[in-house]
Amino acid sequence: MPAEADKATETDASTNRLAAVSLDEASISRGNPDQEHERAIAIFDILEENSFSLPGRDHGPYALVIGLVENKLSFAISTEKGEAVMTHLLSLSPFRRVIRDYEMVCESYYSAIRTASPTQIEAIDMGRRGLHNEASELLKQRLDGKVDLDHQTARRLFTLVFALHWKG
Repeated sequence: MPAEADKATETDASTNRLAAVSLDEASISRGNPDQEHERAIAIFDILEENSFSLPGRDHGPYALVIGLVENKLSFAISTEKGEAVMTHLLSLSPFRRVIRDYEMVCESYYSAIRTASPTQIEAIDMGRRGLHNEASELLKQRLDGKVDLDHQTARRLFTLVFALHWKG
């Protein structure tokens, strides 16, 4: 019996995940080197380890394209083979404050890492992580009942949502 339980867990882990993640090219502009680096790391980290499933569906692993459609956040979900599964559109209104605050803290952080003391950098980074966690929880709440994801996956996805707002 334990072998069957291991097999079920292995199957869940191999299907309840994202196999591909990208940003809609029409929705983004190129960022500065720090921003491009953050974007690349977020995608790499998501693909290395994530938990992503659709309640009541057994189509994983999934591919996700994050974009903006008519000023709404779009999560276009397909199978790994490219067959459309669904698209979720989320209002950006609940995210506006945290995105604005996160942008200000990130600007301070990137400026600080070039000139500030390690103690100052650490203090700014703690604030940045706190806002990132807040935004991640908001994203999880907004996707509740539509997409199941863990905290780390939500954090990395928020990095990509935030990337949609970067100015080149």
